[in-house]
Amino acid sequence: MVAWAYMIAAVGVGGLVSVQPALNAMLARAIGNPFGAAAISILVALISALVLLVFTGRGTISAATLSNVPWWVYLAGVIGAVFVASGPVIAPVTGALLFFVCIVAGQLLGAVIADHFGAFDLEVRTVSPLRLAGLLLVLAGALAVYRG
Repeated sequence: MVAWAYMIAAVGVGGLVSVQPALNAMLARAIGNPFGAAAISILVALISALVLLVFTGRGTISAATLSNVPWWVYLAGVIGAVFVASGPVIAPVTGALLFFVCIVAGQLLGAVIADHFGAFDLEVRTVSPLRLAGLLLVLAGALAVYRG
């Protein structure tokens, strides 16, 4: 698949993810706890991933391969839990648009740093004036959404 097809797929995933905080906020209101809602959401995600794993093959998941992965790689799960739990806490206060524009701004800032240093086995892509301008536009967009 060519890069643009992956880009379109990523936009589609982004569209799906944009409703996640609102759905989790509804669940949090129903059960009375945003972290309980996050736990339920993550449990559903786990079950969904296990079902997909059955259909796509398990790859080389084994105790041996999992023990060879650096411990800090598993922090991705903690990051996912923080993201999921932050939605029902923050989005009802900020609104979905401001929540996500700030999330995207943070993601882009982290991505620029990760690319620049080649963190986590990424190919080094140094910060250029054009990349920096794009990041600043997103940050300006977050400010515009906040003031709008």
